[in-house]
Amino acid sequence: MSLLVGKKAPIFKGQAVVGGPSSNLNPENAYKEISLEDYKGKWVVFFFYPFDFTFVCPTEIASFGHHYDKFKELNAEVIGCSTDSRNSHLAWRTHEEDLKDLPYPLLADFTGENARNYEVYNEEVGCALRGLYIIDPDGVMQYALVHPMDVGRSAEETIRVLQALQTGGLTACGWKPGDKTL
Repeated sequence: MSLLVGKKAPIFKGQAVVGGPSSNLNPENAYKEISLEDYKGKWVVFFFYPFDFTFVCPTEIASFGHHYDKFKELNAEVIGCSTDSRNSHLAWRTHEEDLKDLPYPLLADFTGENARNYEVYNEEVGCALRGLYIIDPDGVMQYALVHPMDVGRSAEETIRVLQALQTGGLTACGWKPGDKTL
């Protein structure tokens, strides 16, 4: 991987299905053009997942949604992304019970450009691996993690890492909020 923690994060961009109750979403108001540049001054938790309408993906996407208020408290925005189309995202949001009230955007990366820029595009399968990135308010990548397609990620651990990054100090293995830094 040539993406390095401590370097500027690649700019992601594209059409997203915006957050909120799926009952309020329809093709006329569900889509919005978003970019990393829209989030200057905030922490960004940007993650890729392989496909809509699968088994592991909705569990972690819903979990990030359930923890969204905690991310907001930490001045962080959450953005999910896959190589599915915006129409697939919208259909999935309205079909999958756990995603109906998802409060954050799902970015469509139908060409795979964003996944390639973040070096998680699996050419053999034609989708993204489970990449997760924490980008600081200055657009600098502070954390990068890639899981295989079969293993979901933990929203709780992502929050803990975000909190550790925000201390600005050295945090020991197993550090938790409230613990002293080194």
